[in-house]
Amino acid sequence: MGSLVCVGTGLQLAGQISVLSRSYIEHADIVFSLLPDGFSQRWLTKLNPNVINLQQFYAQNGEVKNRRDTYEQMVNAILDAVRAGKKTVCALYGHPGVFACVSHMAITRAKAEGFSVKMEPGISAEACLWADLGIDPGNSGHQSFEASQFMFFNHVPDTTTHLLLWQIAIAGEHTLTQFHTSSDRLQILVEQLNQWYPLDHEVVIYEAANLPIQAPRIERLPLANLPQAHLTPISTLLIPPAKKLEYNYAILAKLGIGPEDLG
Repeated sequence: MGSLVCVGTGLQLAGQISVLSRSYIEHADIVFSLLPDGFSQRWLTKLNPNVINLQQFYAQNGEVKNRRDTYEQMVNAILDAVRAGKKTVCALYGHPGVFACVSHMAITRAKAEGFSVKMEPGISAEACLWADLGIDPGNSGHQSFEASQFMFFNHVPDTTTHLLLWQIAIAGEHTLTQFHTSSDRLQILVEQLNQWYPLDHEVVIYEAANLPIQAPRIERLPLANLPQAHLTPISTLLIPPAKKLEYNYAILAKLGIGPEDLG
């Protein structure tokens, strides 16, 4: 009977995949892949030669194609293999459950049809971000939103925590046919953020390294300069806290704790 395991390959070529995820790939009947470059794709085929690259379903040669259609085709290809009785693995860049709707869709459908399904975690861009920037999010907490979702809905950030805006390069894009935003849309985002953050507040454009020989991109700039920044599909916007944590004196009193007890 067919089965499906979605695994994460991590961010850096070969070095960030777990032993268990690698084993699933090596012993699969067929592997579907969504990886960032040819180096990663060639490495994957050395582990298992039966690899189908899902990149083929994206728009080609200037074609305008809704990403919903692309994802549906990817999921259908994966499910066809599972239904054919194959031990199927879907290997995705980073973490297979983070900004990866194909894995969630495929697992949900395969599970509903009675197949064995599993997801194995991978090292995500967020995990790399904390390491590369030397930040412990446990010190003040953090919030995380997809950039367009943040713009489209009434999210209110906690300015005492770190704020992460993912997929900043397509902020404000709603058609699901484009892979870039515009300076005008980014200006709207800046104006939105300016409700809580001053325009001179330092923000960070972060991109994790894909290869061991690369360095991560860590570009610091004032919030006001975001519309002119160079962005790529892997760019993430980190907005550090703008205010210090404030004591909740009412709760502290109920607990019998004073601010001096917290160090």
